Amino acid sequence: MALALGAALQAPAWADGLDSLAQFAAQVRSGQASFTQVVTPPGKDGKPGAPKTQSGQFAFERPGKFRFDYQKPFAQTIVADGQTLWLYDADLNQVTRKAQAQVLGSTPAAIVSSANNLDALRKDFELKALPDAEAQQWVLATPKNPDGQIKSVRVGLKPGDKGPQLQTLDITDNFGQRSVITFGGFESNAALPAATFQFKPPAGADVLKE
Repeated sequence: MALALGAALQAPAWADGLDSLAQFAAQVRSGQASFTQVVTPPGKDGKPGAPKTQSGQFAFERPGKFRFDYQKPFAQTIVADGQTLWLYDADLNQVTRKAQAQVLGSTPAAIVSSANNLDALRKDFELKALPDAEAQQWVLATPKNPDGQIKSVRVGLKPGDKGPQLQTLDITDNFGQRSVITFGGFESNAALPAATFQFKPPAGADVLKE
């Protein structure tokens, strides 16, 4: 009995991926990390698609603010300031702006930066704990809106000194494309300057509104 009690007291507090995701949503109010994104298109004529790799820096702050700065191989910026989603292509010097509320409900970005509890996430996603793998705990998030672009998102989290850390977003869209985003050096509850989530179109850039 004493041994069993001792083992129970030493057991990890995280029962499964849903518990980790709940802690992440409730406890991690902001964060920043580097990232690598590998995009694999669907195969053709029986041949697998050729993957393409991108990398850069990521930051977020609840509720509803985030920033992706793609640095390699091409410079691109995606900023959500809480009201507007900005997409900037440096090579084309072109900016696209969209109303944030209309495009982020059932996207991976909503999982990371919007909801602060599982009940809020369940308004847009079916959530299911998956078996642990690759030293991570996993949740499968399936959008409830069948008309969106995303088919499913696998969210991978790992333990950290300040609570669960976001490690992986494994995204499959309804066209068969897979995008795996791996985060490195994740810093939870980082003090981020307000300018991080502000975007002003560069001089001379074409601005398209959708």
